[in-house]
Amino acid sequence: MGLIRSQRGMTLLEVMVALFIFAMTGGAIMKAASEHLNGVGQIEEITIATWVANNQLNEIQLERPWPLKNNLKGQAEMAERTWYWKQVVKDTGDSDFKAVEVSVSLDADFNDTITTVITYFAKPAENG
Repeated sequence: MGLIRSQRGMTLLEVMVALFIFAMTGGAIMKAASEHLNGVGQIEEITIATWVANNQLNEIQLERPWPLKNNLKGQAEMAERTWYWKQVVKDTGDSDFKAVEVSVSLDADFNDTITTVITYFAKPAENG
């Protein structure tokens, strides 16, 4: 005697539910991957902008000008992009001590500042 096997496939409803679950899962994975890539791009921009600002502050440290020049603007090439920086000198209440703020943007008009770095400089000692 032969055994009769009952073969049963998936119903159309079961297939549609499985496809729906797959589509929802795939969409969530794609959204997460997209957000991750955007986050990585922003971190890269902030990192490079911070390097540009720190380079400008290091130039001030090396030159040691006094009084510090206010409202300077410039640009720097880094990572195959042009970065724009502006320098603002602020009073601290002590005439021998100034705060220098360097803001960096990819836009020459600074409509979207990526980062701002602030440091403090003391008046150089008089030699004599």
